[in-house]
Amino acid sequence: MARIKGGMNAKKKHNKVLKLAKGYRGARSKQYRVAKQSVMRALATSFSGRKERKRQFRQLWIARINAAARMNGLSYSKFMYGLKVAGVEVNRKMLSDMAINDPAGFASLAEVAKSKIA
Repeated sequence: MARIKGGMNAKKKHNKVLKLAKGYRGARSKQYRVAKQSVMRALATSFSGRKERKRQFRQLWIARINAAARMNGLSYSKFMYGLKVAGVEVNRKMLSDMAINDPAGFASLAEVAKSKIA
């Protein structure tokens, strides 16, 4: 059986990696070996970054809710506990949005939480 050289497939593989490395600076976008390392690292970081973004948003929401709750005389933990006891199921994203865009509505939720704690 005749030997098939791998040049065509290797070229495709190299081009695929170099295409992903487009826009990188210097050898990172020109040389396959360096580009491969950069692309592998970039893909790994982007994967972990997608997970981290969710954590960062949750942190942001909690900080906003805490600030708004303290303006209404409650700590974050007491506010959330009061809502849980009251049976109010509103997620942190919506509470954060309310804290910014609807302070009156948030204040009414704070009152509900206060009444259930005390």
